[in-house]
Amino acid sequence: MKIDILTLFPEMFKGPFDESIIRKAIDKNLVEINIHNLRDWTSGKHKTTDDRPFGGGKGMILMIEPIYKALKQLKSKKTKVILLSPQGKTFNQKKAKQLAKEDHLILICGHYEGVDERIRESLIDEEVSIGEYILTGGELPAMVLADSIIRLLPNVLEKEATAQESFEEVEIDGKKEKLLDYPQYTKPADFKGLKVPEVLLSGNHQKIKEYRLKKAIEKTRKKN
Repeated sequence: MKIDILTLFPEMFKGPFDESIIRKAIDKNLVEINIHNLRDWTSGKHKTTDDRPFGGGKGMILMIEPIYKALKQLKSKKTKVILLSPQGKTFNQKKAKQLAKEDHLILICGHYEGVDERIRESLIDEEVSIGEYILTGGELPAMVLADSIIRLLPNVLEKEATAQESFEEVEIDGKKEKLLDYPQYTKPADFKGLKVPEVLLSGNHQKIKEYRLKKAIEKTRKKN
């Protein structure tokens, strides 16, 4: 997979993409990530990417021209273009799995008061939000999308690591439900009187499986 990210603040991505699972995936050539400064597609000495909205109003909005030029250079027939914005559809695990099947993603980080509406109307395939709250820009949402998608790519993690996770659909009493992950414990088995449930130490795999399903259901019900 190839991921291109269009942003006004490319330096923000150095830390998250230089560590842990994402770094390993890049080193193994399982994913290619390119961070692009939108100002590279501007003209004039001021490298202007935003301006005041026609008709008046507060703040500044991203201009269509730099984004159009960037997409014209970076897009191919297999590219899906996504705008990160609070106005988009809420991102979830199902969407992460869908996007993990794509060959090429371009993520546009919104900023300021938003983007020229013509970008939404003619340049993107989807608009995605990571929640109903406001951030200063789309950089953090782009990191969230990239992380959640990359970990689902083949050979990035062991199959067992993603086989049973939070929000996986499980059939319960004939109905499919998205469950949270079950509680997990590690050494020591007894820490200052806080003990690991005996069933997890029993070696009985069937009972452990039943216990974990029960607890996953309980956690899901409690959250909902």
